[in-house]
Amino acid sequence: MRNIIFYLVISILLVGCSKSYNGELIFVEASLEDNFEYPYFLFIPNNAIQNEKVFVIIEPNNSGFVDDDLQKHIEKAERTATKDFYLGNYVAQELKYPLLVPVFPRSKSESNIYTHSLDRDVMLQKGNKLERLDKQLIEMFKDAQSILINKNIQTHPQFLLVGFSASATFANRFTLINPEKVFAVAAGGLNGLLMLPADTLENEVLNYPIGTNDLKALTNKSFTKDLFNKTPQFYFMGKLDENDAVPYSDAFGQVEREQIYRLLGEQMQPERWNNCTQIYRNLNVNGTFLSYEDVGHEHPESIKNEIIKFFREVIKKGNVQKWN
Repeated sequence: MRNIIFYLVISILLVGCSKSYNGELIFVEASLEDNFEYPYFLFIPNNAIQNEKVFVIIEPNNSGFVDDDLQKHIEKAERTATKDFYLGNYVAQELKYPLLVPVFPRSKSESNIYTHSLDRDVMLQKGNKLERLDKQLIEMFKDAQSILINKNIQTHPQFLLVGFSASATFANRFTLINPEKVFAVAAGGLNGLLMLPADTLENEVLNYPIGTNDLKALTNKSFTKDLFNKTPQFYFMGKLDENDAVPYSDAFGQVEREQIYRLLGEQMQPERWNNCTQIYRNLNVNGTFLSYEDVGHEHPESIKNEIIKFFREVIKKGNVQKWN
């Protein structure tokens, strides 16, 4: 009931400005009864599809900066939810599906906990508000479903996941942890690095977030390789992209960095990217892997439209083989 009341209040407040968003924006704060600790935005585009089941689109927030003031991350997440520069909003407006953007913090005082990429440090958090951000995101999704029901918008139990840069890495890692929740994922600008759906490579153990060896120890659930392999995935890099997070301590520890360089390549492109995508192909992952000429660390409209095409094709097929 808390969400319905809050929805009605926020709808009244946004009547005068909803046109600038090309839809309605709902800000949902966490309450004591919720199984998530942070707020989220729910964007419903104009002419959203009703009276038939649709997919919720999720784009994890990526502030691009560290700050202990959560309000700064709220402001950036709001832009992500409402501006079609961002993948999630663009896809939502094209497909007429609702969009969820969480507001996870990224602390300056604990900058090595790279929440926005779902790194190892955040997955090790216990007994605090950062514990299991992936599960918190799933709970936000369930909460959003209840709000959408009151808008006559029925949703599927899985969602479409998108991301770019750090949020692309979050999306990739989330999909390995929770493939049962992801109908399809599209993400790019991810440092030429994909988390590998394997426990070992060249006789070396691959722990999270490089591989899946200790995934059960971290999440209390086994890696469901078959389900992950069936999940439609679209990953891309611009050939002029020079944004590499691997050398930086907030993204990876020294042991992780050395293993990435040794097994996958120190050069982000083409070496590391080609090695990762080839491993995915060798392991029969249902993936599309693209490299774009004359594109840097960006996602121009031409790429966004390819993502739209990818999602439409996957939805049309129904991805029956994944759920049967």
